[in-house]
Amino acid sequence: MLRTLLAASCAAAVLFVGAPLALAAPAPTPDAITHHTIVLNGHTYAYTARAGTITLRDEHHNPTCRMFYVAYTLDGANPNGRPVTFLYNGGPGSSSMWLHMGSVGPKRIVVNSNATETAGPPYRIVDNPYTILDKSDLVFIDMPDSGFGRIIGKGKPSDFFGVDQDVRAFGQFVERYVTKFHRWNSPKFLFGESYGTTRSANLVNYLQNAGITVNGVVLQSSILSFALDWEFEPTGIGGGDWLFVLYLPTEAAAAWYHHAVPRHGSVQSFAAQAEHFASTEYLDALAQGSALSPSTYNDVVAKLHYYTGLSEQYIRNSNLRVPYWRFESQVLRSRGQVIGRLDARYQTYALDRIGEQPEWDPTDAGIDAPFTTAINAYLRDDLHYHTPLLYRTSVYNIIGANGGWDWKHNGTAVTNVAVDLAQALTYNKNLRVFSANGYYDFATPYYATVYTLTHLGIAPQLQNHITFGFYPSGHMIYLNLPSLSEYHADLERWYSGVLSIR
Repeated sequence: MLRTLLAASCAAAVLFVGAPLALAAPAPTPDAITHHTIVLNGHTYAYTARAGTITLRDEHHNPTCRMFYVAYTLDGANPNGRPVTFLYNGGPGSSSMWLHMGSVGPKRIVVNSNATETAGPPYRIVDNPYTILDKSDLVFIDMPDSGFGRIIGKGKPSDFFGVDQDVRAFGQFVERYVTKFHRWNSPKFLFGESYGTTRSANLVNYLQNAGITVNGVVLQSSILSFALDWEFEPTGIGGGDWLFVLYLPTEAAAAWYHHAVPRHGSVQSFAAQAEHFASTEYLDALAQGSALSPSTYNDVVAKLHYYTGLSEQYIRNSNLRVPYWRFESQVLRSRGQVIGRLDARYQTYALDRIGEQPEWDPTDAGIDAPFTTAINAYLRDDLHYHTPLLYRTSVYNIIGANGGWDWKHNGTAVTNVAVDLAQALTYNKNLRVFSANGYYDFATPYYATVYTLTHLGIAPQLQNHITFGFYPSGHMIYLNLPSLSEYHADLERWYSGVLSIR
């Protein structure tokens, strides 16, 4: 589960760079404070970067964890009116290096935008014209035990490695941060990718119940209801035929991108056609099961071939149901290639050319080394955070060695935080949500997110408090530069709208 789940990516993102098992943490490293400028749209902004840790404590005030973060604050701004955004990745188990070095921070690593591997070092770390630092201060947070953070003192892994344990840690971090830096009266935003969206949906409700109002939540590449995720329901039993319905538009988008189907119009229009077919004729056909008439069966086979590029015989052999990992292996099999899970634009050659699923995610080869290099070089050389610790890009090994992740939430073993988001939106009628989605994302398929966010059960008047953005990229939207540019423009407009609410 931890090897294959999310982000970021995942995302989101979730990539599975190995981490050493926990050792006793040394004394805390002093915060590193540096001063910088960046030019955005012709205006020069001076800002301060603070790299450091915040210590979490138990009910007896014993230290349990030092969580690492990097905060970017605009110089001279009034903290009472200046927004602050808390950002983090997912996994669960990932550090925040993906969002930190790729998306809306003041610096970004330059990687190839066309879904091909970036050449080796030296990599380029540049000022990021797509940062949202002009709209909000930014605090990138590494989850407990990742990055330069460590579990310490009375803390133990089971205190942090679980849905609710994780949110209690992030909740305490936010409370301690706004207290230490006098940000209680600042407008507050949460920005999570992949499992980070699971965290955000849970965390916004947790914080608001604790008296900390949140103005807005950015959900990038979302997973809120895990019954709609193949990693939890590998047979489709829990999600039923809905899993095939909700993944089909992403399969269609991937087939369109790789010219496995005739390309008419844009990926947006082709995916929209697939959405309509999936939620009408296809869903109805799957629901009929063995009662489906031969003529309707043949019609559905032909349309699945049209949208996916898979042969009609393969679709018949699959009984109209093709899990996404088989699609990844099958759609380019004649070329000896497999496509990516985190980003279906990526492809690589298959070692096992008759295998039913890829042996690894081709996305990894394109981004692991550049991002890992970038975060280490940037924190140590540019921000001058000097520590003997290794930067843990993830803690998947540590989570696995300590019994895994505790998925229990709201009394169920299959996590569903959509109800928490619904409660938060209803409790705080000024709360706004931005849902960002990539067409080529198999880790958190965009149509499953649309389904989840349009089935929250909230009042119709509140449904328009959720804004959607869709981009021709994958789980990590920022890997495609034109998508990042469009995403940035959408975020700038959305932040301005949220901040105008009075």
